[in-house]
Amino acid sequence: MIRLEKFDIAFYPQLINSIKNARELMQFAGPEFIFPLTEEQIEKSLSDKNRIAFRVVNIANDSTIGHCEICFKDEFANLGRILIMDETLRGKGIGKQIVTLLLEFILENSKQRNIELNVFDFNKSAIKCYEKIGFVIHPDKKFVREMDNETWTALNMKLDLDHWIRKD
Repeated sequence: MIRLEKFDIAFYPQLINSIKNARELMQFAGPEFIFPLTEEQIEKSLSDKNRIAFRVVNIANDSTIGHCEICFKDEFANLGRILIMDETLRGKGIGKQIVTLLLEFILENSKQRNIELNVFDFNKSAIKCYEKIGFVIHPDKKFVREMDNETWTALNMKLDLDHWIRKD
């Protein structure tokens, strides 16, 4: 079991140390950051009053096991920068728990009901996780990023929070 807590400066080093290379940073955060990730980059990103960052806490031992964010836009809330720091914990349902907690946070703290996220098309396990929750791929909205002479395609996925409420 996990819980979300406010992400603050005390946890910057853990996040920075969990990103090992430029490819991981691009997959985690898109093109906004430049490797190596720094406290200054994090601080600048979190200075956006529409962005809320959380640390993902393992309830059993109070350890930080991940990171996630919500960015509120005019027409939707964007879930992003979802990271399970310990690779041995990936594929165990924690991603689904994180997204569910983010959706519950939005339900309780915002009127926004249109939810979006972006995920690279090669991240099949994340796509499957989001689909299980109820996200669907928005076929007309994609983003292309260049990484190490490769073209990465980010798919946009969306969810109607009112529909999710009725479904659960």
